[in-house]
Amino acid sequence: MSIKFNQVVLAGICIALSSSTFSAVKEYHLYIDEDIVNLTGKPVKRITVNGQFPAPRLEFEEGDDAVIHVHNRLKNQDSSIHWHGLLLPGIMDGVPGFNGFNGIRPQSHFTYSFKVRQNGTYWYHAHSRGQEQDGLYGALVIYPKDRKALAAHEETERDYVVMLSDFHEKTSDQIQKNLKISAEYYQDQRETLADVWQQIKHQGIKATWSDRKMWNQMRMLKTDLSDVTGYTFLINGKTPEQNWTGVFKPNEKIRLRFVNASAMSFYDVSIPNLKMTVISADGQPVKPVTVDEFRIGTAETYDVIVEPKGEHYQIEAESIDRSGYAIGTLRNELNPVLHDIHMPAPRPRSLLTMEDMGHKSGDMQGMTHSKMSPSDMKAMDHSKHDTVKLKKNDQVVYGWSNASTPAGNKALQYSDLKALKP
Repeated sequence: MSIKFNQVVLAGICIALSSSTFSAVKEYHLYIDEDIVNLTGKPVKRITVNGQFPAPRLEFEEGDDAVIHVHNRLKNQDSSIHWHGLLLPGIMDGVPGFNGFNGIRPQSHFTYSFKVRQNGTYWYHAHSRGQEQDGLYGALVIYPKDRKALAAHEETERDYVVMLSDFHEKTSDQIQKNLKISAEYYQDQRETLADVWQQIKHQGIKATWSDRKMWNQMRMLKTDLSDVTGYTFLINGKTPEQNWTGVFKPNEKIRLRFVNASAMSFYDVSIPNLKMTVISADGQPVKPVTVDEFRIGTAETYDVIVEPKGEHYQIEAESIDRSGYAIGTLRNELNPVLHDIHMPAPRPRSLLTMEDMGHKSGDMQGMTHSKMSPSDMKAMDHSKHDTVKLKKNDQVVYGWSNASTPAGNKALQYSDLKALKP
């Protein structure tokens, strides 16, 4: 009897310890496969995860033990998953050829197992061939262990992921093949003779000749802001016509977790008539900064808080080459009328400058055109040029920065980002 009693007591102690000190185990199974998807009216074969395109969102709580079983059902391709921005053992990082990880063979599986040591907005994606471009990517959200410990400005009534991505009707293999034929294969917004003429009118023949000579010697185009064009831009896997929608009640505080899961597209993000307060960057809490728009690079994440008061608002993420938008909607759930999307007109496109190429104004030392005169180099400092009018209702601006931000609007700068707890 005493032995049985001791066993019962010991079992009770173990249960008590497990509930107070042991971590919760959060387990997922991810099945990588190929399937037919149709986003643009043309059925194409793409990678799916658990039958979804793109991959499903994964959620954890800080302190969890993550156990993720990844099953590669692809017929003739190794696969992998990289957990972007997570602190974990090297072999779990998911990049084939590093830290003893050799990828996941076809028709086999690999179990990722690690302690979740942080919280915030992150994402995961393939690190094998072009599988990320073909659909193997998804959002990853980690909630704090004690949500009551959130700073007052982080407390919200609703929480949405807004995952941006780019979809192409060509496969990643076809895109790479075309880029090997020519790095400028997808450059469909090149300057024309009319652009050269306008530059001559504003800068003179000598400065224009020197400028064109520089870019030719570098074998680069001023319009090369996006390496690949022809994308349809998505929010949470939906096209603008499919219109991903999040609902709200007026005056609620909503957290929008923006993730740029694109293969190579940068976006300028805004919600017209609605201010955004940035509270986190790449999973790290920052001091609140209120903006009208922000530029988000590939693989970056930003958490923003909005407080909508009207009936509906349109989320607009425009690619920096001005070739299209990802569009979504925030809608008042008390209003049953659905919102039809409005496709905004493209903003003025930018042309790259020497400063964007990493050269200081007037400092062209070491380049093949270093014999240029100081006056020629000064003429090439586009960073001080105003917006140039090309033709009616068509403008061009110089520089990589958010040069087309409407006057009076605040665009986020990296210098605005200050750690909440330095």
